[in-house]
Amino acid sequence: MRLSRYFMPVLRETPAEAQIVSHRYMLRAGMIKQAAAGIYSWLPLGYKVLRNIEKIVHEEQQRAGHIPMLMPTLQSADLWKESGRYDAYGPEMLRFKDRQDREMLYGPTNEEMITDIFRSHVGSYKDLPMTLYHIQWKFRDEMRPRFGVMRGREFLMKDGYNFDLTKEDALHAYNRHLVSYLRSYERMGLQAIPMRADSGPIGGDDTHEFLVLAETGESEVFYDAEITDLKFGDRAIDYDSVEQCQAVLEEFTSRYARTDETHDAALFEQVPEARRRVARGIEVGQIFYFGTKYSDAMGATVTDETGAKVPVHMGSHGIGVSRLLGAIIEANHDDKGIIWPEGVTPFHCGIVNLKQGDAEADAACQALYDALNALGLESLYDDREERAGAKFATMDLIGLPWRITVGPRGLKNGVVELTSRRTGESEELSPEVAVEKVAAIYGLTQR
Repeated sequence: MRLSRYFMPVLRETPAEAQIVSHRYMLRAGMIKQAAAGIYSWLPLGYKVLRNIEKIVHEEQQRAGHIPMLMPTLQSADLWKESGRYDAYGPEMLRFKDRQDREMLYGPTNEEMITDIFRSHVGSYKDLPMTLYHIQWKFRDEMRPRFGVMRGREFLMKDGYNFDLTKEDALHAYNRHLVSYLRSYERMGLQAIPMRADSGPIGGDDTHEFLVLAETGESEVFYDAEITDLKFGDRAIDYDSVEQCQAVLEEFTSRYARTDETHDAALFEQVPEARRRVARGIEVGQIFYFGTKYSDAMGATVTDETGAKVPVHMGSHGIGVSRLLGAIIEANHDDKGIIWPEGVTPFHCGIVNLKQGDAEADAACQALYDALNALGLESLYDDREERAGAKFATMDLIGLPWRITVGPRGLKNGVVELTSRRTGESEELSPEVAVEKVAAIYGLTQR
């Protein structure tokens, strides 16, 4: 993509309503535009990152054996009345009537709808275990929407639901989700710590939130510093293995880590003082096991081996896809702008032409652009008639992890400059070697 042809309305000044770093930089980089309080249009740059995050979530859910589908944003109130949550949920639920005077709602979550789908089509234990999930827009009418996409009213969320014959099977599904979430967050360049949490209106006794440490986090968190040394990495995992998934759960949840809602001061005192930490965290996901809460209320049963009808054990598991974009920026930025991790960056590399209109510089930039594109790497080529300082400022603001700078002086020596956005370090390389190095960073080789 050539920047002269791209829609990226960069702002020089920070809008007054932006209170935290991610909101400021998303507005300034032309990633979002507010449509109403807590509701945003996703402009091309922001939309690309959103889709990259969504792609990682899809890949890791399907790696774990979970089945994608799509449910509507609007739901009938009848299902929620059947479960008993319609009146209990509170004013965050947007309720309305359609032209036939039927009570409807804009879904804040989908436990009732997925349970209705399950009970309509599944009747035998032989069809279990089963986990269905979707990524869909949700709406919760927050009293005070703020912090941009971090606490908006409309948001994109992955929510998955497991159906199992026994509690033991459902707890394995819980562990399987924990593993898949750890993999997902690490691929996005984040360390998301699983912390014992409160179940809220979803219900259930077993639940962990995943929190990214950041000064602007909405939750106060208490944890053992040892947990920040844990990495899932590239280890192989058999998602069908109860033992392997349980071992990961124990590894990542055996140390103290809790939100303020479930904090136990006496337990925290047992952590060695040198390892006790109190910080702020951003919630980016949560997993629940709630047993037969919904299957009992809504008659979601299967016939077991004896021929008896039994309610299925369930859990729900969410990842805040749009919220993750803000969390990634909160954890990856400096005073110049965003620093995207390679796994979610909107473009793999930026190309800056220091002398637009110079025949040799123009040709070299086009050759780099074509070579990267041939490898499946998307680059953003700044071909505008702008001074160098303005081009560098734009690239720093939008945060592409790598930049290739091309100018007549370097080309006379047969080199271009490859710069890391994260470290600021640069090296002079031939154009061919610069392409090879960028390809290697993203795990690719020349074709």
